[in-house]
Amino acid sequence: MHGLAPRSGTAGRTTDAASARRRGGAGLPAARLRRALRLGAPAGALVAALALAGCTPASEPPAATGGTTDATEEGPQPTASAAPGGSFVPSGEPEVLAEGLDVPWSVVVLDDGATLISERETARVLELVDGALREVGTVPGVRAEGEGGLMGLAALEAGGERWLYAMHTGADDNRIVRMPLQGEPGAVALGAPEELLTGIPSSSTHNGGRLAFGPDGKLYATTGDAQDRPSSQDAGSLGGKVLRLEPDGSVPSDNPTAGSPVYTLGHRNPQGLTWDASGQLWASEFGQDTWDELNRLEPGGNYGWPEVEGQAGAEGFVDPVVQWSPAEASPSGLAAAGDSLYLAALRGERLWRIESGEPVTTEAYHAGEFGRLRDAVLAPDGASLLVLTNNTSRDSAGPGDDRLLRIPLAPAD
Repeated sequence: MHGLAPRSGTAGRTTDAASARRRGGAGLPAARLRRALRLGAPAGALVAALALAGCTPASEPPAATGGTTDATEEGPQPTASAAPGGSFVPSGEPEVLAEGLDVPWSVVVLDDGATLISERETARVLELVDGALREVGTVPGVRAEGEGGLMGLAALEAGGERWLYAMHTGADDNRIVRMPLQGEPGAVALGAPEELLTGIPSSSTHNGGRLAFGPDGKLYATTGDAQDRPSSQDAGSLGGKVLRLEPDGSVPSDNPTAGSPVYTLGHRNPQGLTWDASGQLWASEFGQDTWDELNRLEPGGNYGWPEVEGQAGAEGFVDPVVQWSPAEASPSGLAAAGDSLYLAALRGERLWRIESGEPVTTEAYHAGEFGRLRDAVLAPDGASLLVLTNNTSRDSAGPGDDRLLRIPLAPAD
C-alpha cells in the first residue's frame, strides 16, 4: 500500500488559536428552513435534504496540499445564502449554541426548526430550545462500546408524517431504525423505533455510522469494516460500504446491483456524507496509518480498502480527491455550502474547507481552538455551519465540553 502526493496544488491554512473564541449561547437565527423531502416527488427530481451532511500514530504530517498559511476570521458578515452555489468561507466569531453535551455524534435540524443532537454513549436524543437542552427520548436497544453506540441522525417529513432516522449499535450488529416524531419545537417526542436494516457488522471500532438524505430522496448510510478488512471488498457484506435505501428501508430499483443496498465499496471507516451544489456526492473516510481520504462517490465505485490506502493509482480502484495524514485530519462529519465542502477533523482538531472545483484546494480553520470536531452541517439559514465538538470521549475534555457551535459563512472573495 502506498499514497501519492495530493492531487491538487492546494494551500492549507490554520487560524490563530487565540482568535474567535467561544461566546455565550444564543438560539439559531430565524431564517427560511429547508423543505421536507416528499415521497411523491418524481424519480430523479431534486428535493432538499433535512440532514446533510461527520487511531493512528502521530508524526508531523506533510500538509494535505503542500503548505500552511494563516486564515484570518476577520471579514464581512454573511450576506448571502450558501445554498445556490459558489464558494463560502468562515467569517466572524463562532457562537456557542449549547454546551455540556456528553459524547455528541450527530446534529440535524427539522423542517419546523427544531435542532436535535445524538449522544453516542447515553443513547439520548436532545433538543436545543432557546439555548437550553431538553431530552427528547432515549433510543432503545443501543449498546455503547468503544466507538459504537447511537451515531448518525437524519430526518424526513412525508405524507403528513415526520420521522427521525438513526444508526446505532445493538447487541450483535449495527442497524438503521426510524422513529415517528411528535410535537412542536420545544416539545418534540420520539415514538417507538421501526427496524429498517439490521445485520450491519459492528465492532468496538470502525462502525461508520453517518446517515443523510440525498437530493434523490434516498437514504444513504456509511458502514465501517468493523475490523474485518476483507469485508470491505466483499460485495455480499454490508461492512465497509456506503449504502443506499428507500426511506422505508427497501432497496432502490436503480442501485448499482439489483436487490443490494450497496452503493459503493472498499471503505475502511467512512463517517461523512454530503452533496455539493451540483448534486455530487462526497464522503470522508478514516485511513489507517498513512492517509485519510475525501472521496468523490460514483455508483458502484470501489475505493480500494484494504488493498490500497490513499492515492495509489491502482487499476480497478478509485483514488481519493484529497488525502491527509491522520494527524491533521481523522475526518468525521462533512457538510457543503455551495461548492465549498467542510470536514470536521477529530485528531486534527480543525475544520477543513475544501473547494471542489478544479483544482481542488484546502484550507484549515479554527485549528486547536475547540478540540476534536465530530460533525458539521449547513444551518437552515444557508449562511452558517453547525459544528459539534467531541472531547468528552477523550481525556481532553475541558469545562463546558462538549459544544454545539455556529460558525458564520460569507461569500469568498
